[in-house]
Amino acid sequence: MNSDSPIIEIRNLSRRYGKLDAVNGLSLSVRPGKCYGFFGRNGAGKTTTIKCLLNLLRPDSGEVRMFGLDPRRDEVAVKARLSYVPDLVAFYPWMSVQDTLAYLASFRKNWNTGIEADLLARFHLDPKQKASHLSKGQRTQLALIGAICPEPELLVLDEPTSGLDPIVRREFIETVIGAYQSSDPGRRTVFVSTHLISEFEGLIDEFTIIDQGRNLLTMEADAARDQFRKIRARFAEVPEGLDLSAALKVKQNGREMEILANGNSEQLLAKLTSHSPEELRCEALSLEEIFVASDLLPKAAA
Repeated sequence: MNSDSPIIEIRNLSRRYGKLDAVNGLSLSVRPGKCYGFFGRNGAGKTTTIKCLLNLLRPDSGEVRMFGLDPRRDEVAVKARLSYVPDLVAFYPWMSVQDTLAYLASFRKNWNTGIEADLLARFHLDPKQKASHLSKGQRTQLALIGAICPEPELLVLDEPTSGLDPIVRREFIETVIGAYQSSDPGRRTVFVSTHLISEFEGLIDEFTIIDQGRNLLTMEADAARDQFRKIRARFAEVPEGLDLSAALKVKQNGREMEILANGNSEQLLAKLTSHSPEELRCEALSLEEIFVASDLLPKAAA
């Protein structure tokens, strides 16, 4: 596999449940060494897409590739190079934390015991505690340890911080995932589906937003922040004849305005300036704000 070849490639993927199109003609490509965000509302098709990637579901049409391989024909070769944490995790209830990690390690060629010890201490998990006695958050922590320790080329994470308290969540995202990628730059890739977009803000390199199983927006994170802008203006009195129809959204409260711009902030700023505002500010949207604003973008035709 060429070092520049996509780690994940999806072409025109479709998967139906009866008459419901869970995924409908989805295409995306994930380059090696990136942290790729996969965003969408509940029911948008994120988990179905991930399950198709991992050969847990069969697509109705389209094509998926992992490391350049077909996950249906080369399932063992593909899964040996990745770790997956689903949104709901479960373990054999009679096993202890230590037994569970030993069991997971038995399937791997590589297992970093130093990382295991560090994460057990960081998460305050008792190695002797039975899996049946773990809380939802502790089960998620155990799953994350099991995913990180093999040091895979790819981490596939579906709502990976579900059930974690805010402090542990932030530490896992910033320290653990950050360290995982930085330990082998260019080779370690993360594909993460999450609702907690703001907490991954500093890690996401590129993202796709899907809506009703279709690709609504794919961009590099920095380019998106340049394109989507929030403008705040305040006037001495309510401006008349100000045409802001080219804005993505305009919210006005008396003399104050908040305008969302999609690639045309300079033109909108010029129009606002011509009405002599008392105050005028322009700033980039965060990825979470871009996700919310994407609901204003034109939807693909059914």
